[in-house]
Amino acid sequence: MNAVAARGARRRLLGAALACSLGLGGATAAFAEPPATAKPATAVDEPAAATRNGHEIYRRFREGLADPSCEPGVSSRWRQHFATAPKRLAASDDDLLPLFGYVVDALREAGLPTEYALIPFVESGYRPGARSAAGPAGLWQMIAMTARNHRVPMREGYDGRLSPVESTRAAVRYLKTLHGMFGGDWRLTVMAYNAGEYRVLNAVKRAGTPIAQTRHDRLSGLSDITTSYVRKLHALSCLMEQADDRDEWLAALDRPVPRLDAVEVPSDVDSIGEWAARTGQNAAQLLRLNPAFRDGRIARAGGKRAPLLAVAAPAVGSPGPVAADLAVVEGALPSGPAVAAETARTEASVDEDVAAPREPKAPRRHTVGRGDNAWSIAKRYRIRVADLLQRNGLTAKAVLKPGQALLIDAPGRTQD
Repeated sequence: MNAVAARGARRRLLGAALACSLGLGGATAAFAEPPATAKPATAVDEPAAATRNGHEIYRRFREGLADPSCEPGVSSRWRQHFATAPKRLAASDDDLLPLFGYVVDALREAGLPTEYALIPFVESGYRPGARSAAGPAGLWQMIAMTARNHRVPMREGYDGRLSPVESTRAAVRYLKTLHGMFGGDWRLTVMAYNAGEYRVLNAVKRAGTPIAQTRHDRLSGLSDITTSYVRKLHALSCLMEQADDRDEWLAALDRPVPRLDAVEVPSDVDSIGEWAARTGQNAAQLLRLNPAFRDGRIARAGGKRAPLLAVAAPAVGSPGPVAADLAVVEGALPSGPAVAAETARTEASVDEDVAAPREPKAPRRHTVGRGDNAWSIAKRYRIRVADLLQRNGLTAKAVLKPGQALLIDAPGRTQD
């Protein structure tokens, strides 16, 4: 993040005055939001699945975009610059996709456009431990003053900028404030994130237009880095849309991905290695995701234990999901005469099904609509892309046309 953004504390009053003069009074109220709290590792609420399909992460990202359109040749320079981003997103040996999913979730929960999830690509290459010689650090590349202004704990032995949890919470709070200040325009918001709200508000004032009518590409007095920020993020978004036309890329996303969350580790666990051993998680990955804990020791921040970015786990010492399921099943099984009676009822039910088989339903068909592609259609019907293409005599490079009828199920197959 540009150093200008660090001056928010000293310039807040002036920025607020400019906002009021532009009809944006009260925009800074978002700073009053309480920070999100980490979920205790011992919570008894029904836990979310430990993994999810990579396609779900990508779908949530696409659905949250403020501007999903991609004209041919848009931002060609920056498409080339970030050409490896989709490849990294699909790589199973890279932490990028789980981290990207975590940031997308945080933005969706805050009601913000998912273009903002692309900022760490530009700032740090989505590396939580990234440090710049100029001073910025972490996923969102905050300088120390910016971090403190946005309640990121920093002290000897613990730099919250290197915590994806602490830095993402701060970045989302800041982006929500900017998003409101600039009338929900994601382009002006990311420019302000880069250059600081004071500088962009001044540029808007010079333009002499209300926020709603301000063209981001017509503002003067801003650096080339700031004016190109919008093109960089849009190029990244379009690179991913272009990648989802490739079956091999979609197939690489079609895998279980850890669902990351902020976890409060129990007080009797002192290190990442111990937590990994107790919960069956990958210690090396946890260390990579949490570089704020330099030696693997779980530090304290602001008088409490700092949160760990990890897969939310059941209470330490309690049965895991499989063991708990088995206990329920074992407790529910009848015994003795009850087993014989239940077996007889089951056999009778099976005989009825054999004697009166279900009438087969016609195979499902789909009419291609605008924006449909093979992956989105296969995802909707929960079938493989390869099966969809094979059943319709299509190749991987086939272009689907609106109004085209596709066979979803194999001919002669009975649908339940």
